[in-house]
Amino acid sequence: MILTWDIIRQTLEVLWIINVIFAVWTVFRSRRSVVATWAWMLVLTILPGIGFILYLFFGRQLSQDEIFAIQKEQKETRNHYLNQQKKMLQEYNLLPRKERVPRARMLTELNLNNDDAILTFANHVKVYTDGPELFDQMIEDIKNAKVAVSLEFYTFYADKLGHRVLAALEQAAQNGAKVRVIYDTSGSRGTKPAFFDHLRELGGQAQPFISTSKKHWFTTPRLNYHLHRKLVVIDHNTGYIGGFNIGDQYVNQSKKFGHWRDTHLRVEGQSPILMEVRFAMDWNTSTRRTSLPKFELDELKNFIVDRKDIESDNNVAMQIVASGPDNQRYGIRRGYEGIIASAKEYVYIQTPYLIPEDSILESLIIAANSGVDVRIMIPCMPDHPFVYRATEYYAKYLVAHGVKVYKYNDGFIHAKTMVSGSNISSVGSANQDFRSYTLNFEVNSFNYNPLLTKELKEIFEKDLEKCTLLTNEYFAKQSSWLKFKQYFSRLLSPIF
Repeated sequence: MILTWDIIRQTLEVLWIINVIFAVWTVFRSRRSVVATWAWMLVLTILPGIGFILYLFFGRQLSQDEIFAIQKEQKETRNHYLNQQKKMLQEYNLLPRKERVPRARMLTELNLNNDDAILTFANHVKVYTDGPELFDQMIEDIKNAKVAVSLEFYTFYADKLGHRVLAALEQAAQNGAKVRVIYDTSGSRGTKPAFFDHLRELGGQAQPFISTSKKHWFTTPRLNYHLHRKLVVIDHNTGYIGGFNIGDQYVNQSKKFGHWRDTHLRVEGQSPILMEVRFAMDWNTSTRRTSLPKFELDELKNFIVDRKDIESDNNVAMQIVASGPDNQRYGIRRGYEGIIASAKEYVYIQTPYLIPEDSILESLIIAANSGVDVRIMIPCMPDHPFVYRATEYYAKYLVAHGVKVYKYNDGFIHAKTMVSGSNISSVGSANQDFRSYTLNFEVNSFNYNPLLTKELKEIFEKDLEKCTLLTNEYFAKQSSWLKFKQYFSRLLSPIF
């Protein structure tokens, strides 16, 4: 048969139609946002073949079996522990008095009802913005552990810092503490299971997060739906939560990024109990296909109510709020929305990625145009070029609508913080982007304390001295090619 142009054209048309049919079946069979659905339809139809390869890596969702297993583990723990604490809250009337802090009361009610986020008061908090100082303290705490160490990170690199942390975990295990480690295989690229072999020999345990194979050195090629949390709980009483990961770049040892500016909290008191509840859920979900034992619920520390803690400014009231693709409650995003929507004077935000969903975007613009001082701080350099161009697009859009956006010039800012009013702040792992809102597993602390809020506000204002205020004129001077990359990145931002 002689191939003619008509035959070739007809063949290509048939293949394209088949591609479209498969694209429709692939995208619409999974529950996702309307924006993400049509973004994937665009990719799969205009990039036949290549689009499906991209979907394999970026678009595959957790299976219903995975989601059911996660929900089952969480329900079991909540029924045993969290619901019991919720009754305590009602019995002891622990929420702040309405006439004293109405915004905080509204936000605590939101997080409690939407995410089962229990409010605790007996917490002493130290803020860390410097990696070397943070990890020196964290490593010292781990070495001195007597009972247990529960640690989970998106990134646990096998580099100098990684070996320092591992050595501390090994010492804790050798001293008799029960050591458990969860890490994400995507975020910890290059870290092999053998890295933790000596820890295992000493009685410690290490497991990738919801590994898709019994052989935990293997994982399916999925670049979404990963553990992005950064939690450490030591002896049930000391906890760490924030944005730092374990790797040399986080202690200023990267030529590319230089100074790494992040925010982490060290917490002593009751909230570490709830951090450990979060860890226990993640551990039991991750180990269900392995021979590793579950985190027994009776290992969790009892929650004790002491009313004298309520009125003390030295004690930070705190909720631990988690979110992930295993539920549709969007706990952290809705917490962010609650802070922005109720703001009266100011909202200060630090985030490495600024790709907000429409609800956050409109809340920021409404607040700014209602007289609220809305300021957002983003990096001066990309760690992911595609994401950074989308960040620039949204920064330009927000600046045009009255929001103040600043570019941090002293290295790379990776902090995920929000500060507002006299006594509200949030610190954790969740960025202002689609991935943190819906695709990955995140955890944040929502804090209610005037002294902590004042400290975080002053840190933000100090960082402003190293920033450039972005203006409409700044964006107007950018090249047409750069503007195109920003628009194109924004178009596909819901899926990448």
